[in-house]
Amino acid sequence: MNNYKAMDKELNGIIVINKPKGFTSFDVIAKLRGILHIKRLGHAGTLDPMATGVLPVFVGKATKACDILPNNEKSYKARFKLSIKTDTQDITGKIIFEEKSDIKFDRLRENVKMFLGETEQLPPMYSAVSIGGKRLYELAREGKEVERKPRKINVKSIEVTEFDEKTQTGEIEVHCSKGTYIRTIIHDLGESLGTGGVLTSLERTSSSGYDISQSHTLDEVRVLIESGKGIEGIMYPIDSAFMIYEKVVLNQKHTRLYKNGVKLRLEQVMAKGGNTYRVYGSDNVFLGLAFADGKTNEFVIKKNFF
Repeated sequence: MNNYKAMDKELNGIIVINKPKGFTSFDVIAKLRGILHIKRLGHAGTLDPMATGVLPVFVGKATKACDILPNNEKSYKARFKLSIKTDTQDITGKIIFEEKSDIKFDRLRENVKMFLGETEQLPPMYSAVSIGGKRLYELAREGKEVERKPRKINVKSIEVTEFDEKTQTGEIEVHCSKGTYIRTIIHDLGESLGTGGVLTSLERTSSSGYDISQSHTLDEVRVLIESGKGIEGIMYPIDSAFMIYEKVVLNQKHTRLYKNGVKLRLEQVMAKGGNTYRVYGSDNVFLGLAFADGKTNEFVIKKNFF
């Protein structure tokens, strides 16, 4: 018998889910709502249905963090096949080109270097980018192709970790900025080689500072709930998403004023102008984020989580 009811407790924090193949990110949220009996859930970083891996899920008050995460970098392991093109840039799409190729490992490894650093990438038609109030994938399904504007991306590292010259298949590892389409990198890589290329599988190994080693499957979460143990043991606190910022601990008086919305002076909280801080009360409980405005000398609340 399940003695644990998530709805009976105020749960606030972050669960790192290992998204299964075939699920949309929204599917994961819907499943978790059913398992946890909690409506207030959100996620960071959408994954395509064919992809697996890290999907940070925000619970309760943590949902307020979804749109202000300071770390939006992501890492992936992507498998690919050269000598083929599809309309979706991955193996699930309709084949539009196929021809035998004999690309060598050394040439492949050299060509991936062109994607390093800040570049521009054209979003694929089969993507969630919205143009004129409609998602590109919706237009693509209608057989329409519209003009898209290239978007700036930043690839911090990219490496070919495996390549079979006989089958023309391999794997790359990519560490990149938010909004980077890995299947487009594979497509563009294939174009640069003159052979075409498609993504055959994708695993996100990190997102927004959370790693695959910290993740749990939906089944693991379900077992914890059904056993009555609950999920507190696998949840990360809200402030774990903001560790990039310095910490400020208020005294009792300033804690009370801060909670009442009073703007404190920078010298009262020992904050330096121009910086964002994690703010904690006198009991060391995380309260939220504040910006030290050097021009007004005020400690301005950005987001509260209490």
